[in-house]
Amino acid sequence: MSARSWLQKARPQKLPFRRRVSRAAVALIYRGEPGRDDALFFIQRAHRPGDPWSGDMAFPGGRLQPGDHSSRDTAMRETREETGLDLYRHGHYQARLSDLLTRHHSRWRPMVVTPHVFAWQGDDVLTLNHEARHGVWIPLDYLADPVNRATLQMKTPIGRLTLPCCRYQGYCIWGLSYSMMREFLHARAEAGKQA
Repeated sequence: MSARSWLQKARPQKLPFRRRVSRAAVALIYRGEPGRDDALFFIQRAHRPGDPWSGDMAFPGGRLQPGDHSSRDTAMRETREETGLDLYRHGHYQARLSDLLTRHHSRWRPMVVTPHVFAWQGDDVLTLNHEARHGVWIPLDYLADPVNRATLQMKTPIGRLTLPCCRYQGYCIWGLSYSMMREFLHARAEAGKQA
């Protein structure tokens, strides 16, 4: 079963009010070619003053701009700007995942983030801009293995929270990125059961 067919069966949740609030989009880019491990691409965000997610692991992406034709176009444009990976030329669009609600990093206004999945068919050469510190391909088998799940303690104004995460070679995937990753892996696992 091709990735496109198993992802299209995932039936993503689209938030009905998404067109009334600020929007962003990200790209989940995976590879699975002969001679290379199946892997999912992450960036480590650069450290920037005032950015609450400085240094966090994320998928490339950003806010929709007036010139973008769609949230998919936003994810593709932002990925090329942040990493040099050209999804227009070397990415094969697969499907979208569920919308997620978050907030602007500088304000407490709501923002909807739409993840889009692409199969990568190019080389691994990166040209990171000022927004990304590192680019990392993490094996899908590692991400899917329950042994590699952990928790992250966060201090917040309402007290200490314990959040699920996945740690890999000093990197920690949590929050929205973790939720998107889990939806992607769940769809992949369900397809494997039906194959």
